Amino acid sequence: MGLYQRWRRLRFPGLHACGLHTAAVPTPPHWLVERLGLFEELWAAHVKRFKSLAQKEHRNIKITLPGGQKVEAVAWNTTPYQLAKQISPTLADTAVAAQVNGEPYDLERPLETDCDLRFLTFDSTEGKAVFWHSSTHVLGAAAEQLLGAILCRGPSTDCGFYHDFFLEKERTIRGSELPVLERVCQELAAAAQPFRRLEASQDQLRQLFKDNPFKLRLIEEKVTGPTATVYGCGMLVDLCRGPHVRHTGQIGGLKLLTNSSSVWRSPGAPETLQRVSGISFPTSKELRAWEEWREEAELRDHRRIGKEQELFFFHKLSPGSCFFLPRGTRVYNALVAFIRAEYTRRGFSEVKTPTLFSTKLWEMSGHWEHYKEDMFALQPPGPQRDHPTSHPTDTLALKPMNCPAHCLMFAHRPRSWRELPLRLADFGTLHRAEASGSLGGLTRLRCFQQDDAHIFCAPDQLEAEIQGCLDFLRSVYAVLGFSFRLALSTRPSDFLGEPCLWDQAEQVLQQALEEFGEPWQLNPGDGAFYGPKIDVHLHDALGRPHQCGTIQLDFQLPLRFDLQYKGQAGALERPVLIHRAILGSVERMLGVLAESCGGKCYACQSQNKSSALLCPLPPRPLWLSPLQVVVIPVGPEQEDYAREAQQSLQAAGLVGDLDADCTLTLGRRVRRAQLANYNFQFG
Repeated sequence: MGLYQRWRRLRFPGLHACGLHTAAVPTPPHWLVERLGLFEELWAAHVKRFKSLAQKEHRNIKITLPGGQKVEAVAWNTTPYQLAKQISPTLADTAVAAQVNGEPYDLERPLETDCDLRFLTFDSTEGKAVFWHSSTHVLGAAAEQLLGAILCRGPSTDCGFYHDFFLEKERTIRGSELPVLERVCQELAAAAQPFRRLEASQDQLRQLFKDNPFKLRLIEEKVTGPTATVYGCGMLVDLCRGPHVRHTGQIGGLKLLTNSSSVWRSPGAPETLQRVSGISFPTSKELRAWEEWREEAELRDHRRIGKEQELFFFHKLSPGSCFFLPRGTRVYNALVAFIRAEYTRRGFSEVKTPTLFSTKLWEMSGHWEHYKEDMFALQPPGPQRDHPTSHPTDTLALKPMNCPAHCLMFAHRPRSWRELPLRLADFGTLHRAEASGSLGGLTRLRCFQQDDAHIFCAPDQLEAEIQGCLDFLRSVYAVLGFSFRLALSTRPSDFLGEPCLWDQAEQVLQQALEEFGEPWQLNPGDGAFYGPKIDVHLHDALGRPHQCGTIQLDFQLPLRFDLQYKGQAGALERPVLIHRAILGSVERMLGVLAESCGGKCYACQSQNKSSALLCPLPPRPLWLSPLQVVVIPVGPEQEDYAREAQQSLQAAGLVGDLDADCTLTLGRRVRRAQLANYNFQFG
């Protein structure tokens, strides 16, 4: 079928009724036709080469399945999908991708040599990532065909996917357009277009994406080898490592959720992009169940709870920052006081450090190279304003983290082995230049505080300190009523330092996790640029994961800041640094607590129709409730006594309010207190 016929074959119901102003609907854009034509030429050559290779390299290979079972296959011929069909038709239908020797692999890609093979389904974290990544390609195809969009990036996330793309003439996506874009996605999914994997040279990549400046930039920055992979799916061709589902027909339910703006950061001026996010499932039934779950989640949205209970609010004149009202501030301070009490018990010393630093500090730490796009920088006042330069030494920056300042604190005088481990804790305000489209209530802010701490210790103290951090984490989450999941994130591609130091650090963390006794998983390549880390994902009442706490091992900052202490033998030695947070962002933790409790102090099962979707959690402590006790006098004659009762409650450390509104009956005031979710009503 010709390119134009493929285009016309798709039906976009409701397009004109919605009033979309798109120039790309009647016929495909010329660049889309040219790109697909080149891909088809490359694909034909690829198929020819592959057939020749399969004949030349024909031999039997051994495939090891989970459980140790071994099966025979033919090199460059047998695919994981064919083996899945031999094992079980159900497995073949539900598998979304494979893992070959631990690496993600397409189901339709022939196996090349002896290997260990595992199948991924949507039920696994890795399977969801593949499924949602494939779904974002469908969204990208719809945006290209419907809007003439220039695609930028489209990753999967922990709870779905999004795609960033550019529209010309300052065009934006309106919320009213999402239903039509969603229907186009559903049409493309129903077409069951296969995903085709192709390796292309750098010259071929530049030809394929010559009309897409964003892809050309990615090719220049990310493609370091002679070739990279692209995937074709229908009329879409995109630069991608994969893997993907076999075909779009495996996406049985898809829904677009939000539209917002994002920013493409480049050496020149930032480019404003449009971001559309969505969710998808293998079946429409699963999508409907998720929509019911989402209704419950919306009822528990911390922004709604914060407004109704007068805890906090947000204002457009300070985007990305939160205004905490008296009730919210009480809860905030109670949570911080809880951690401070634990600090006293566990031997941490609280410190305060500056907010504004010269960028020389961030150059020393390595953050300026890796993190400057996410920092707020400003020129200092004075003569430099008359002679501006672009040199970073003339620039100041708000701190996005505390670790470099704590290194300065360690180094400000000679240190002895007797002082170690030195545990420094800091609740200082941090600032991060988050894109406006990524802001989300308390969960992602530009201005926030962390229960941040850094432990400087001797190498032989390292394992005990890591165990102490893990015990700290478990005890705090038990009080707050959260379950959690641990993951060891290892060396990324842009790591700093020597590989041998990274190997040593990863072994220490792995040993600590094994001795801790809780389940954990491996996240290869997901560590920070300065060291491996243990990521902590807690789960709320709706089963949603939230990354809050972290334990990170760092051999790099002590080297960069030349940190030393006098050892027992009198020689200077190098300390090891542990980055540690339990709550993470205090603001984010408050948002998670509010949503998990549904605005109540105790996390009890909801009584509405969605209660089956909730996970039972232990009760939260009363001291975290913003609405603990209300005293309700029967009438004006009892008001004085009610005030005495309120003062007695407050003297006992409880948050006691008084409702003496005599314009309402006693019954209505009691009902108002119940609806406000007061824990106790005294009358």
